[in-house]
Amino acid sequence: MAETHVWGFGFLAVTIINLASLLGLTLIPVTKKPYFPKVLTYFIGLAVGTLFSNAALQLIPEAFGFDPSADGYVFKAVGIFGGFYALYVTEKILRIILKPEHEHGHGHSHFQPSESVQQNGVISSVDFTSSDKASITSDVSVEQGSCRWLRGRRLASVKTVAWMISLSDALHNFIDGLAIGASFTVSVLSGFSTSIAIVCEEFPHELGDFIILLNAGLSIPQAVFFNLLSAMSCYVGLVLGILLGSAFAPSIIFAFAGGMFLYISLADMLPEMNMIASEQAHNTRAEIFFFVIQNAGILTGFAMILLITLFGGNINLG
Repeated sequence: MAETHVWGFGFLAVTIINLASLLGLTLIPVTKKPYFPKVLTYFIGLAVGTLFSNAALQLIPEAFGFDPSADGYVFKAVGIFGGFYALYVTEKILRIILKPEHEHGHGHSHFQPSESVQQNGVISSVDFTSSDKASITSDVSVEQGSCRWLRGRRLASVKTVAWMISLSDALHNFIDGLAIGASFTVSVLSGFSTSIAIVCEEFPHELGDFIILLNAGLSIPQAVFFNLLSAMSCYVGLVLGILLGSAFAPSIIFAFAGGMFLYISLADMLPEMNMIASEQAHNTRAEIFFFVIQNAGILTGFAMILLITLFGGNINLG
């Protein structure tokens, strides 16, 4: 029965995560709203908090083979987060006060399409960087495939970045599946904790990938199809993670996933969150407001994983 729960909860978690692949489609009308950068900033902060905390509080200690809630490790891990957070807050406050001139007006976030107009299922213009503007017009040659809903620009004329994004996303989802599968073999709570961190990361990540695919020349149905196709690799990773986790101690999977979570949170999501704030905040009041939103997202994510780590053992899922 326990093994049945592992497979059932594992496939449920991966299915919910893969639904994030469709978020880009539902949020296209919202991306032009003035409040969208603030909402996205919160979710990116949430991803930073959950990914970092899941790595520090659960994946890394599991990789070394000891219980995260034993030997006072949780409080030591809180200290690790405290060191990161204290330096982050100090740096942000200094930037707000000193306002380095070279940091304003440079770069664009790939989560922010400056202009997009949908015509017959194709984005007519999506602007991502000041130096590289791509226009996808509705008069391009339309591929006449057997599936009418997949019609759009001919795949041969799509930019290479679309295939690179799809391949890297498939690998990313495969590793996510490995981490989820291995976590569920340890405990249901550990599996859900890892799944929560991945869900919070997938929201902004999949939205960004979706918009990049549109900018590369794919139609909306094509972008949805390839996003879902790459998401299927998460199931492959889940199956392999459960099988490997059941056969032997999955410490190497936890170690690898922990390093990946730290990289995504600190080297990918955190700079992206700061970039959005630097683009949208044009005065001190706006900078402070974005700073508050960033803190709310990071602390919410940290609190979620911390509570699961501290009290997860007291929860009985039957």
